[in-house]
Amino acid sequence: MEIRMKHTARAVALALLHVGAASAQQQVGAADVAAAAAPGDGLRMERIVVTGTASGTSKLKSSVSVSTLEADTIASLAPTSAADVLRAIPGVRSESSGGEGNANITVRGVPISAGGARYVQIQEDGLPVLQFGDFNFATPDSFVKIDGALDHVEAVRGGSASTLATNSPGGIINFISKDGSQAGGSIGLSRGLDYDSTRVDFDYGMPLSPKDRFFVAGFYRYGEGIRNTGVKEERGGQVRANYTHEFDGGFLRVSFKHLDDQSPTALPVPVTTRNGHIAEIAGIDPREAAFYSPYWVKDVTLTKGNGKASSDVNDGLSVKSNALGLEGSYDLGNGWTVSDRFRKADNSGRFIGVFPADNGTVGNYTFATGPNAGQAYRGRAINAVVFNTSIDDAGNTLNDARLSKTFRLDGAKLNLTAGWYASQQKLGLTWNFNQYLLQASGDQPALLRTASTTPGLVGAAFGGCCSRAVDMKYRTNSPYANLGWEQGAVNVDASVRRDRQHADGSANIAASAVAYQAATVQRVDYEIGHTSYSVGANWRATPALALFARTSEGVAFNADRILFGTPLDGSAPVNINTVRQLEGGVKWRSGGFSSFLTLFRARTSETNFEATTRLSTANSYDAKGAELEAAWRVGDFNLTGGLTLTDAEITATAPGGEANIGHTPRRQARAVYQLAPSYELGQARFGLTVVGTGKSWGDDANTLVLPGYAVVHAFLNYQLTPKIGLSVSANNLFNKIGYTEIESDGHAARAVTGRAVKAGVKYAF
Repeated sequence: MEIRMKHTARAVALALLHVGAASAQQQVGAADVAAAAAPGDGLRMERIVVTGTASGTSKLKSSVSVSTLEADTIASLAPTSAADVLRAIPGVRSESSGGEGNANITVRGVPISAGGARYVQIQEDGLPVLQFGDFNFATPDSFVKIDGALDHVEAVRGGSASTLATNSPGGIINFISKDGSQAGGSIGLSRGLDYDSTRVDFDYGMPLSPKDRFFVAGFYRYGEGIRNTGVKEERGGQVRANYTHEFDGGFLRVSFKHLDDQSPTALPVPVTTRNGHIAEIAGIDPREAAFYSPYWVKDVTLTKGNGKASSDVNDGLSVKSNALGLEGSYDLGNGWTVSDRFRKADNSGRFIGVFPADNGTVGNYTFATGPNAGQAYRGRAINAVVFNTSIDDAGNTLNDARLSKTFRLDGAKLNLTAGWYASQQKLGLTWNFNQYLLQASGDQPALLRTASTTPGLVGAAFGGCCSRAVDMKYRTNSPYANLGWEQGAVNVDASVRRDRQHADGSANIAASAVAYQAATVQRVDYEIGHTSYSVGANWRATPALALFARTSEGVAFNADRILFGTPLDGSAPVNINTVRQLEGGVKWRSGGFSSFLTLFRARTSETNFEATTRLSTANSYDAKGAELEAAWRVGDFNLTGGLTLTDAEITATAPGGEANIGHTPRRQARAVYQLAPSYELGQARFGLTVVGTGKSWGDDANTLVLPGYAVVHAFLNYQLTPKIGLSVSANNLFNKIGYTEIESDGHAARAVTGRAVKAGVKYAF
């Protein structure tokens, strides 16, 4: 396959450079995006895509692997988080087992070796939510909430993502908002049927004049959440709005977002292993346990000023964001167009989750809290570490400006685009890890008595390693250029990007979690750069068949995961993470069938630090495979699906890890698939979504097995009247256990959440 990939990507891409293509830049609004697809074209090949391109272009003409999800499709997936939405996209690996944030996300061929989305940039309306996808305890999906403002999602894997965004060599996932082009709105109420959660959603938009329109949407919810905790952990909501004014030759849009939301987070739970296979511990169901409980005491932690702060462990994941955006485009005439996107966001929050430091010991204890306080407890107790991290400041200021020129030359079209991306990303974190003795129960556990005066408190966790103060700024400046050529059925594009990052700030560890000392401050002040490239070509052999190929290289800079290690004051080299990719494939449609097949190879080199093991690693990976996305429609029956086959191995490690060379990277299954049949029957529409994965290894040593599983989600929508719709949906309908990760010593693992059924009613106006 390696030889075939090289011939497909390099020979086709470079040969077609002589006759290639690229479409002229255009600003795409919601009405334009809804381009008519061919009858029965379930993948909507003619849809204009604006993500990962220098100019909007259709899927059929694009030389990248790109998928779209429409709002109605997203609703039928019964998602409980933004990461849940992504599980239906072929080639995207979304481990959405952590609740409504802290998900692990990557794309085909690129490893998940740390938390978050290191190699994938998550965007809202073309700009990143956070500049880095793998901040410890502050991941971008935590700040993305699905509501009525979402129009559709565009997901680009590999390709031009390396050069048309920063820190995105694996891909770009763009959540695109409605803009009021269509008049109307709705208000909806949903309620969990087998769990405690109530949510109200609303949205409304309309044109105010031929040149002005607005849109506003949001939600508010309150309840316990899917996992049984006995406390009201879900509370809060979001409001988003935008206003667009069009004028001769362009438009101007202002947008606003206010997010203030709280939800439980799910960390690994204690398990045991037998010959490398996971086994549950009695009383702890990995689908349900979260270890939040009404019987916790306040968690008292150290502040950066050596004061004390008190937190409610049951607050879980709290996120706040206030963002103001401006976007505009103007036709300067004679083929020149200028456009700009700007956003300033104030982001903050707190991450509190309960992590088991062991899988427990059976013994004689005394209840310290709860209705049985003071009574004897004879059973299993675990050392529970409270990951209590204050997200003091994750705010950012972002701007992406572009200037393009279109030349028309004897039936051909040449498009030149030059841009400058600039950002400032702040990161202020305060870590505190206290350890408690906790009843080993997944149902409202109580604390157990220790020698501490605080019930259950053992002391600082992991030997006092993890009271950390981080105050950083990351400034990025990235000039980039794209050259596109289109002639007849052929279009070619080549792009280059020079990312330059300047990091400055400080980091400190409080000795034994007692106090921060000036003498132990790590000063950070360094600059690092990298030049990325991408070259691709597409040939439309017929109106229904296209071939494409691409080669690219990109970078993901490190952020806080390299603090507390090698010097970062400019006196020593700073590690980066690079991805090199080759890909090529075919797009084809016929009647009610459409398909998108991509062959790929990805080579990744990275460094990493894991908070739970406190270990630094340096690995290189090589992955080859195939990615298929397909859709088929016959009458009222519709079927969509995807299959990703991957053959990956570790090719190099840091000294001491040589035994892992040749092994399969952790959590990399050979096969991952999605299948979504649906049917329309009169006023009813119903269907299933099956998301499955083959067996994978839970560690790079290939000693711990994560078994394959398939999770089924279901929905039923019924249009009671032209304005009133009813819905019922089930996430994990058959209550399947599916493990997504395991600690390297096998004492704890995380699984997808169990069955969650909700019903809703919506009134449209």
